[in-house]
Amino acid sequence: MRSLISTTLLASLAVLGATQAAAQNTYKVAYIDMLSGPFANVGEIMLTHVQYAVEDINAKGGVLGGTQMQLLQFDSKLSAQESQSALQAAIDQGAQAVITGGSGSSVVAALVQSVNRWNSRNPGKEIVVLNHSSIDPELTGKSCNFWHFQTEANTAMKMKAIANYIKKTPEVKKVFLLNQDYAHGKQWATYGRQLVGLARPDIQFVGETLHPMGRVKDFAPYVANIRQSGADSVITGNWGQDMTLLLKSAGDAGYDLRYFNHSAGAAPGTVTAVSQAKMGRVTWVAEWHPGQAGVPKAEALAQAYKARTGKDFLAPRIDMTPRILAAAINKAGSTESLKVARAMEGLEFDSVIGKVRMRAEDHQLLIPQVVNTIAKVDGKAVTVGWEGTDYGFRTDAVYTGNEVAQGTDCKMQRP
Repeated sequence: MRSLISTTLLASLAVLGATQAAAQNTYKVAYIDMLSGPFANVGEIMLTHVQYAVEDINAKGGVLGGTQMQLLQFDSKLSAQESQSALQAAIDQGAQAVITGGSGSSVVAALVQSVNRWNSRNPGKEIVVLNHSSIDPELTGKSCNFWHFQTEANTAMKMKAIANYIKKTPEVKKVFLLNQDYAHGKQWATYGRQLVGLARPDIQFVGETLHPMGRVKDFAPYVANIRQSGADSVITGNWGQDMTLLLKSAGDAGYDLRYFNHSAGAAPGTVTAVSQAKMGRVTWVAEWHPGQAGVPKAEALAQAYKARTGKDFLAPRIDMTPRILAAAINKAGSTESLKVARAMEGLEFDSVIGKVRMRAEDHQLLIPQVVNTIAKVDGKAVTVGWEGTDYGFRTDAVYTGNEVAQGTDCKMQRP
């Protein structure tokens, strides 16, 4: 009997040891973003990009010579409250990092604040937040936080790229500002007035309207107001269904507007909406666009991604977000969050779109910005159709991260 107990005890200890070893060889990352509701399709695209990168990192040995990254998934439901509930669930499951960004700047800001409170109360159990798409300059400005890192150009950087392009586009003369009624929509309008106005003092701003986010089903009344103003162009931060419905209403009205946007082409349905309307020139800015010439590594990644997932690749910055995290872990030689955060400060990363740098003073990634316009495939400027259409993306201008970089009023408090 004594021998049987000893054997059973030894077996139990062996299982426990194996379980502990497996836990120690796993680094858990929580994906918190919208996976339901009107913008769920955008959240799913972002999730697939993150999943692909994590799987690729693990296939190449993980981090620290063998630790695997495990991705946990949580639905933010586009809500600050739901995101904070998801954060607690992630903490309970042992997450050490959060990847987010698609739910909007106000949601991400609330999430970062919650992480900061948790970290201050739980030394040794801290969490880092990597934000790939919420671009409120306040997140790396007055509201900067040691635990938050932004891997996308912020609103001011994007608008500077667009303003530089508009400066060389004299046919833009009268501009209407139409934006979603939330923090980032208001900021896109404000930076539009400031930076475009500075680049082109002759431009007339002929109207400004905010509308509820994700709740407008017919933009016809808004289009009528824009037409009445005499605008030839619209600065709009709309994305997802708000952008596609705006394009549809303008197309139905036969109104061939120019649109200047921060990320329109990266959201599903935008190219299709332009192709169906057969009018509307949507100019947006991103770190890369499909079919862009002279970026072979990004093109190779896009092809590999399509082969594995069956889906189109859109955003190198989302793919590089977990890769930057992995690089920081390897640089730190540890998965301890404080060491990882310090290693990420000033980190230079050789990405598929060139070398990028995480600015230490505010945790803003300095990343290239490509101004491009959705246009019909012509075999020259536009070589690749998108979303099954004969419309794709035309490169208009390319700016380095340093060229669009802005000053910062971040006063980082470091632990």
